[in-house]
Amino acid sequence: MLENLDLTKSMSKKEFKDLFAISQERLGVLQREFKDQGIPLLLVFEGLGGSGKGGLINNLLLCWDPRGFTYHYVKLQPWEQDQYPMLYHYGTRTPARGRISIFGRSWYREILDRAVEKGFEDPFFRDGMEMAVDLERQLASDGTLILKFFLHIDRKEQKKRLKKREKEPASAWSVTDYDWRQNRDHQKYVKALERILQDSDSEYAPWIIVESTDVRFATSKILATVQKAMEERLCCQVGQAQPRGALPVKGTMWTSVLDELDLSKDLEKEQYKTDLEKYQDLLHSLELEVFHKGLPVVVLFEGIDAAGKGGAIKRLAQSLYPRNYEVFPVGAPGEWEKEHHYLWRFWREFPSRGQIKIFDRSWYGRVLVERVEGFASPDEWKRSYREINEMEEHLVRHGTAMVKFWLQIDQDEQHQRFMARKEDPAKEWKLTDEDWRNRENWDQYLEAAREMLFRTSTTNAPWTVVEANSKYYARIKVLKTVCEAIEKKLKQTS
Repeated sequence: MLENLDLTKSMSKKEFKDLFAISQERLGVLQREFKDQGIPLLLVFEGLGGSGKGGLINNLLLCWDPRGFTYHYVKLQPWEQDQYPMLYHYGTRTPARGRISIFGRSWYREILDRAVEKGFEDPFFRDGMEMAVDLERQLASDGTLILKFFLHIDRKEQKKRLKKREKEPASAWSVTDYDWRQNRDHQKYVKALERILQDSDSEYAPWIIVESTDVRFATSKILATVQKAMEERLCCQVGQAQPRGALPVKGTMWTSVLDELDLSKDLEKEQYKTDLEKYQDLLHSLELEVFHKGLPVVVLFEGIDAAGKGGAIKRLAQSLYPRNYEVFPVGAPGEWEKEHHYLWRFWREFPSRGQIKIFDRSWYGRVLVERVEGFASPDEWKRSYREINEMEEHLVRHGTAMVKFWLQIDQDEQHQRFMARKEDPAKEWKLTDEDWRNRENWDQYLEAAREMLFRTSTTNAPWTVVEANSKYYARIKVLKTVCEAIEKKLKQTS
């Protein structure tokens, strides 16, 4: 594919000057209209060393108000590449509504280097490609316009440009051993690039190949492509792309583990004290292994209001070193968070290697409270099942131990706990008008929970449902399950 491109295409100075003046004015207008409509724009630029990405991107950015875009050149250090999942480095830099994000170096660079070094069968290449395709589809489904440009020059032109840069003091610093390695192994890189372009090209995130031997021609093609894509989006008056991959909803056709729970399970106080000490001691020792072996751990809690999430988290955290874990309480998204894909605020919170992250509520709010209260449209929350499963699969493949708890109590127990909070000055702050209102929607929340458990309990990230009428029983089940999950993951990584 790349070898057959006509790289001799060019444009005269006058033709380019006239076109650039028109494009500059029009793209400025389009930027303002995208801002008014709240449409995010994501542009990815890739190419071999010497292909001219910096200059071509700069020509594009001259058309726009710099207050409305962010440029990213993500160059990870070797120790960073495996410290966090790729979504942490790249997903968190995606554009908010009405803004533009430009990647001069993107997730595809990490994937390319691994493909050249290890081949297409390497797990990193497979996982990286899946992450890229999943991320782009999720962003497009949420309304982001995505364009990906690959700037191509042949080996001879690349060598000529690299030599020219090395001779000029102002640009010599930009030529690296990595650039010359690409030139030396040009055929190998081209083969890997063709595979990447083929596997990640899609209608919602297309690749545009730019013949970049002539800078004026390349600039004109980029400007025209961006302008046309922005105009088409506005012409269709679509602030949100059509959802893809949404799973159908079939009401109450499925049964759920929630319908078969034995909520009478209990634990005597003395046995509780014994088991609490036992599992907290075990978790304390496991945490040291987690740290030394660099195992990321995610523990998330969802459940009916007053089911005891806070108490379970407190007992879980009591045996952990404060420097090595963090509890992230999840409330309603803020105004800035609403401007991004709903998973964006969670991508930022992924644990690094050796860290334990505890989520008090989580991304599942999308298919629970946002579904029931109407904060998310049916199309939005239906496609979230797939998006959540993809994100968790990416975390697990990164090596994360994932533990998910749903705490369930019955309505009578909930009412007793509400009244106890109301009458206790030390706890009455926990009880809100929203809790009472949610109680009125008990059946709707339970139905949402049934479907959530059905859709998102996967082999690598299963749900553990906790019978929580007895706080003693629930806390011990949580501690025991976390210990078992960490032990299992440590054995897999040893």
